[in-house]
Formats: sequence, structure tokens, C-alpha cells
Amino acid sequence: RVVVMNSLGEARLYAILDLGYVAPAEALNAAEQLLRGGADLIQLRAKKQSIAEVHDLAAQLHRLTSAAGVPLIINDHPEIARDLPVEGLHLGQDDLPLAAARAFVRRKNCWFGKSTHSVAQAVAAAAEGADYIGFGPLFATPTKPAYAPIGIDDIRRVHALVQLPVSCIAGIKQNNLPQVLAAGPKRVVIVPGLLQNADIAAANRAAQPRLRPTYDVPPHSS
Repeated sequence: RVVVMNSLGEARLYAILDLGYVAPAEALNAAEQLLRGGADLIQLRAKKQSIAEVHDLAAQLHRLTSAAGVPLIINDHPEIARDLPVEGLHLGQDDLPLAAARAFVRRKNCWFGKSTHSVAQAVAAAAEGADYIGFGPLFATPTKPAYAPIGIDDIRRVHALVQLPVSCIAGIKQNNLPQVLAAGPKRVVIVPGLLQNADIAAANRAAQPRLRPTYDVPPHSS
């Protein structure tokens, strides 16, 4: 059976499988729960693991995500995006320029995204040729301790200036999700707000009605 992959434009909940919050041995189980809960995209972030370890885990994850029709995005490692048929590569401000990353990966069916921390960086990433951007950190978060929170005031401005999918990130939780969505974004990234729950799938599903007012609980969610 051929599963149609979600597109960037369809994505509402961008889930990050961060091995800073999930032990590598539990990563596949966490990914399965994210998928059951309705994540539209999954990004693998592994800051402390070797490239070989990340490559092996990414290969296993991609079998799960591709079967579910959910794109898998790799954080930081263009070598993995070159060698595995993952759907995207996400880069930070201090990583390779997007043009250099595209030339290295040499895959037409791979999205390239970039983290941005200001309106100016968001506009620059769009001009650089990003397929999508992350915008934040909106709030203080241990995931991005080196960056001061930028708040939500610039969300509408970024959406007006950047004609790309924009995923707002950092410090977003169930209790502030309505506040964030009221500022205008269509897409959010939730990291510890999902991964630190005993039932990741349930936490994921709980966010869906706010992101999709017509959301129906998937039949396999029980």
C-alpha cells in the first residue's frame, strides 16, 4: 500500500523527538506515540549522539514514519539527509548555508528548513531559499537555553513577510497554546510539552482540537 506523505502546507503540529528528553532506547516507542497522537511532522534532534548513532536511529524511525505517511526531518546532519531517504533537513543559524547544504545532499525530494530567532533572520532564511522556517523561541525553554525568548508580538509580521510555512517553537504547552494561536500562527512545535508526558499520544491528541477545530479522534487512538 502506497501511503501519501503529508506536505509542509498540511502540517499543523511539528513534533520534535529530542533525545535530550527521551532516552535513545525509548525513541522508537516515543515516535510511535507521536504518530498515534497525530503529529504531522517528526524531527529527530540528537545533540549528544554520534553521527553513526543518529544514522542508525533515523533509518529505524523512517520505516515507522514513512508507513504512517508522516515526514521525518533530520536536525543538523546533512550526511544523514544525503544517505537516507528522509524528507527534510533542519539547520540552525550556525550550520551550513542552505545553498551549501542542498549542494551536499543533492536530493530533489528533500525539504530544507532553518531556525530563525528574529523577523530579520526569518526574512533572510526565506531569501536564502528555505522551504520552511522555525520561529522562536517564543518563551523561555531548556531546549534553547542560549536564546532569549522573543515573545509572540512578531508572529503576524513574520507571516506577512515570509511566504513559507512558519512553525512557531519553544516553550509552547497546553496552557499557553491558545495564547500562541491567537497571535496568528497556523503551525506550532511542541517538545517537552509532549515528550515529558507519561502518555505522549494522549498529550498530542489533546492539542489537536485547538490546531484543527474540526479535528476527529483517529480510530486507532485508544
